[in-house]
Amino acid sequence: MDDDATDNHLRTTTGPHTEHHAEHHAGDRAEHRAGDHAVVLGAGMAGLLAARVLAMRFARVTLIERDELPQGEEVFRPGIPQARHVHVMWSRGAELIELMLPGITGKLVAAGAGLFDSPRDFLWLSPADWFGPVSGSRVLLAGRELLDTTVRAEVLRNPRVRIRAGAAAAGLVAGPDGRTVTGVELRGGERLDARLVVDATGRSSKAPAWLAALGHPVPAVTRYDSHLGYSSRYFEIPDDPGRRWQGMYVQGRPELPRGGVLVPLDGDRWLVTLVGNGEHAPSAQDEEFLPFARSLRSPALYDAIRGAVPLSSPTVFRNTVNEWRHYERLERWPAGFLVLGDAACRVNPVYGHGMTAAALAAEALAKEIRTLNPEGIAAASRRIQRRTLATAAVPWQIATSEDMRYPVTEGPAPDRATRILQRYMSRVMAGANTDQAIASRFFGVLSLTRPPGTLLDPVTMVRVLSKRHLPESPHTTAYPPHHGAPVGRVR
Repeated sequence: MDDDATDNHLRTTTGPHTEHHAEHHAGDRAEHRAGDHAVVLGAGMAGLLAARVLAMRFARVTLIERDELPQGEEVFRPGIPQARHVHVMWSRGAELIELMLPGITGKLVAAGAGLFDSPRDFLWLSPADWFGPVSGSRVLLAGRELLDTTVRAEVLRNPRVRIRAGAAAAGLVAGPDGRTVTGVELRGGERLDARLVVDATGRSSKAPAWLAALGHPVPAVTRYDSHLGYSSRYFEIPDDPGRRWQGMYVQGRPELPRGGVLVPLDGDRWLVTLVGNGEHAPSAQDEEFLPFARSLRSPALYDAIRGAVPLSSPTVFRNTVNEWRHYERLERWPAGFLVLGDAACRVNPVYGHGMTAAALAAEALAKEIRTLNPEGIAAASRRIQRRTLATAAVPWQIATSEDMRYPVTEGPAPDRATRILQRYMSRVMAGANTDQAIASRFFGVLSLTRPPGTLLDPVTMVRVLSKRHLPESPHTTAYPPHHGAPVGRVR
């Protein structure tokens, strides 16, 4: 199915007027029928979108969430450990979620989220040089607690979807031969019968152990760890009539693996996330936050926050490993079970692909189940597992190929093709800093809107190679030419 057909399908099957009358009656009739019941473990973005899609075909969908979820409150919770750090939703993710939950973008913006053009609305120092004021891709910026609360509320408007907070799964329930999952056992011993069980519990997923308990092999795992660390802090946005940017991104280089991101949030706040690899990872100490910001390749981020009022102490995060659990390679797979999102493949969050990847997996799930009844969905679990996991390939390629540039990264050594691609991508980055056509293609791929082959078509390659005179790692100015330093800046 092409993109237009997929979009039309999502519109017609997830619109607000296609469900309610049928759902009320079907839901009542099937209240106690396991055959029309799906259970989704985990109410993060992957789980919420999966529940929304499954409600197209199942009379009942139950979300099981380990955390308590105060109704109507925007709160941080343990199940989203990166919540206090910068989150980016690229254009493709925002478009897909809007199709699944019509009107969600407007509600997020009304609550304080922002829609921006990246890099045009930002000061962005790439590993090559400053991006000019070129248009690349639309991005949605919001605090993760706002995203979490708003998306969950929209999903739960569907009467087929219910949530049980403060509950956790202890294992799968299966038939005698282990070939079919028939439900899930909760901690405390309660069992929920279901035609389909979806594990969307993220990094803490116990799916390999659960499969082993049913007699299935444990999947092979590929890992790349660049030992990236975060430290994030909220600031009050200071008054500055001369400021013409909305956010900032100062990227590091292999020789100085330090960077920082600044984004605006609701409540007149900035969220600043400092990043570093290995021994350059930032600390959680208040007194070390500004000195780290001052040590970046440009003083721009430091200049922005050195006079700003901090609203919190720094919060650190270190678990940024790329990890692919190769469920798609298993020859045996139980009917009635799926693993989605970070539970199957997680990538370094510094590239901002997590939520968009979750939306892509949900889109693939919608494609696969569009003509199936619950029994057919359960029977097709192995194929669906492969198709949904395949959507992680591009985010994985982007994250791992970039992480492999850093000497501290642990993982399989890059092959010759990867090294050639890395060199070419360095040329793409240098060209995209000043060339609108290259920038448009580059950000199309980065936002997961365009396929990677876009950067390898003959027209793009000729344009990129025509700029081979541009240095890949030039000495960069403190500020971009289109936005000078603030008056009175001191280094």
